[in-house]
Amino acid sequence: MKFTNPQDINALASLLNCKVTGNLHQIITGINEIHMVEVGDIVFVDHPKYYQKALESAASVVLINQDVACPEGKSLLIHPHPFDAFNFLVNHFSQQLDSCEPVVHPSAVIYPTVFIGKNVHIGENCILYPGVYIADNTHIEDNVIIGPNTIIGFDAFYYKKKESNYDRLISCGSVHIESQVEIGALCTIDRGVSGVTRIGKGTKIDNQVHVGHDTQIGSNVLIAAGCGISGCVEIGNNATIWGQVGMASGIKIGSHATILGQSGVTKNIPDGAEYFGTPAGPVKDKFKELAFLRNQAKLES
Repeated sequence: MKFTNPQDINALASLLNCKVTGNLHQIITGINEIHMVEVGDIVFVDHPKYYQKALESAASVVLINQDVACPEGKSLLIHPHPFDAFNFLVNHFSQQLDSCEPVVHPSAVIYPTVFIGKNVHIGENCILYPGVYIADNTHIEDNVIIGPNTIIGFDAFYYKKKESNYDRLISCGSVHIESQVEIGALCTIDRGVSGVTRIGKGTKIDNQVHVGHDTQIGSNVLIAAGCGISGCVEIGNNATIWGQVGMASGIKIGSHATILGQSGVTKNIPDGAEYFGTPAGPVKDKFKELAFLRNQAKLES
């Protein structure tokens, strides 16, 4: 999320009632979670396991729960509960963002019972079928078709486990759907936690597909029914993903890769590769494994 106006580090420290170290003249332009962070952003970290990743990230400010050495040029905000402080900042600055009515091109066909939130853009010749829900800050380019009861831009599935409950990390990101995309019925595409979930030009998504927060899907990708794609996944151009494939968070699927149905993908897949199975592996290797198991069963019977 980018701020409407840049913020001074000392003003934020005062807002959070916390200590600041490092660059005391830092100017902050936004707030982001670790997977999407950019120069000028604040990122939070609350576990020593991830300190180094946050401190070495592009973030200009790290909201942290320990007074550690500050990298040159950066600033630290020392707060006992960085997760809660991050949510506080999201709420505080979200209220300051301008909220405008949706912009819908006159040529778009919007069926009854469609919900459209604020700061939404819908381009030329789009079709939104009954029951579609378009959340705030969604951008839909031209010639996009969205099937019945599909939800675009609902909150990310992102929680922190505490002693007695789970606390949600408040989502302040968005969804961007490029031109000529088709999305089937009963799909769910979550908005970014603080960045953008993107569906590339010409991509076709079947019914009952879930796309997690901050995932980046390239152009001309085919995704068959029943797939579950976790957050922060990158899918290259012209990839093909057959039915009921599940993907772990943070992995990368190469361009022109193919994943066969009912596979469970836990690691990166290179460009042009064909994978199958759980955990997914190269198709030839997996078929050899299956043949070996069949032969072993015959020998033991």
